[in-house]
Order: sequence, then structure tokens, then C-alpha cells
Amino acid sequence: MQLDERQRGYWRRNLWLTAWLLGVWFFVSFVISYFAREVEHILVLGIPLGFYMGAQGAPLIYLLIVWWYARQMNELDRDYGVHDADRDD
Repeated sequence: MQLDERQRGYWRRNLWLTAWLLGVWFFVSFVISYFAREVEHILVLGIPLGFYMGAQGAPLIYLLIVWWYARQMNELDRDYGVHDADRDD
């Protein structure tokens, strides 16, 4: 199956968005966790910052990643005319 230029543009933008958000996920999951011991002396509500980021910060960032992806994909679908016609969001 041969893709036309419009379909290639849609998938190019989709893959770019996915790669960017996976980069954010990687940074939050591994880079920040790697430096958790160096920021143990910083306290947030009496809890070491490294533990706080792992227990509270990272899950919030993951939720934001999912929300942002859904929002951007809805916008991308509208731009390329592939959105659900019976939905008004």
C-alpha cells in the first residue's frame, strides 16, 4: 500500500510527538531517578526530594504525558480530517 503525502505528513507528526513524549518519559523515569541520591538532603514536606519525585512527581508527569498526547492527537486528527464526526470535543 502506497501512502500519499498527506498520510506521510500525518504519521511524521504522530511519530515526532510520540518520540518527544517518550523522551520526556525517559528523562523522568531514568535521569531524575539516577540523581535521586544527590538531592536527598532537599526536603519537601519533610520527605527527601528523590523519594517525593518517585512517589508523587513521576506519576503526575505520566498523567500529563497521556493527557498531552490525547490532546495533541485530537488536534492532529482535526487538522488532517480524520477525527470522529459524532464527537464534539
